[in-house]
Amino acid sequence: MATISTRGRYALRVLLDLAERRESGYVPMKEVALRQGISLKYIERILPSLVAAGYVEGVHGKGGGYRFTGEPGSIAVVDILRLTEGDLAPVACLKSGAEPCPRAAECRTLAMWKKFYETINDFFGNITLKDLLEKTAP
Repeated sequence: MATISTRGRYALRVLLDLAERRESGYVPMKEVALRQGISLKYIERILPSLVAAGYVEGVHGKGGGYRFTGEPGSIAVVDILRLTEGDLAPVACLKSGAEPCPRAAECRTLAMWKKFYETINDFFGNITLKDLLEKTAP
């Protein structure tokens, strides 16, 4: 299985940083970059997908920056990871939209992979940004 990429991990860190400061209005990304130790250039590559998903909004110019627009308790980690990583399926035959595997009926490992996939989705689906902010996540 592929590991969670830098993009996924950094997107979580950026969202958590903005969520933590949601009462502060718009936050310049250079401040987030400094606090998180992430290059501004990399953050700028992540932001369009976060904006498109409605998690943040941005304003340009003096006093501009980005602000978290969601409710931390309503955004699950799995949603962010799917946004940044795509499908979290551990094998190709379980990916969304995959062609049915001709070996599925006699595959001795399919049930195992399905259970693993369910475990990943259940685990990350039951952790919200609020849990991470409050440090109550497992």
